[in-house]
Amino acid sequence: MRFECQSGCTKCCDQQGFVYLTEEDVTRIATHLGLSQPVFEKRYLYRTKHLRRLRIPRKVQCIFLKPDGCSIHTVKPLQCSTFPFWPELVDDKSEWRKTGKWCPGIGKGPLVNIEEAQAIAQTMRDANPLDQ
Repeated sequence: MRFECQSGCTKCCDQQGFVYLTEEDVTRIATHLGLSQPVFEKRYLYRTKHLRRLRIPRKVQCIFLKPDGCSIHTVKPLQCSTFPFWPELVDDKSEWRKTGKWCPGIGKGPLVNIEEAQAIAQTMRDANPLDQ
């Protein structure tokens, strides 16, 4: 597998879907924004008993995606920082190739060995045990 994020690209941020957050993500992002966790959650999250996800604004896929890129890039959620090494992409070559049609970084850069890709994917599994 080859992947290297392309400078200035935000195509992964603009795809249809949800951005799920771990409790650590919530704390880290709230702190970065200078908000208490309850204020951050009220303003930006949809929470159920087992899941936390970013609310989806009307005109863009992610509230933190700005014209010049991700406004929380340095503290972005685990889901974002592990892309494209998500379990469903690492475990399925056809899904990896399909994602490569819109992600310009797939197929570029240094070779990532499968064990490393699987270890990154495992961090997603560990963070979201209800998805298993």
